[in-house]
Amino acid sequence: MSVSTHVLDSVVGRPAAGIAVRLFGGEELLAEGVTDHDGRCRLTEDATGLGTHRLVFATGAWFAEQDREAFYPEVVLTFTVQEPGEHHHVPLLLSPFAYSTYRGS
Repeated sequence: MSVSTHVLDSVVGRPAAGIAVRLFGGEELLAEGVTDHDGRCRLTEDATGLGTHRLVFATGAWFAEQDREAFYPEVVLTFTVQEPGEHHHVPLLLSPFAYSTYRGS
């Protein structure tokens, strides 16, 4: 299973570059990375197995670096892997006081 994300700053309408992201399988840290200039991060190409996984975005630190106030110090997106052979793309639409997500392709 591969896992990737794409973070967009919905206030300015641009990619959110430089956000630290960690991928967990259960409580085990499987991978970590930072969003690139286009707000994208491919976390793993390795098999991670069935079950619950979490993406943890360090949003508070990212907003603080920009001298912007934010309500959420981190965003945690929990999802279930039922087909480990598929690619899992989990985008994040971010603003200082709200966020949304969906299963991408």
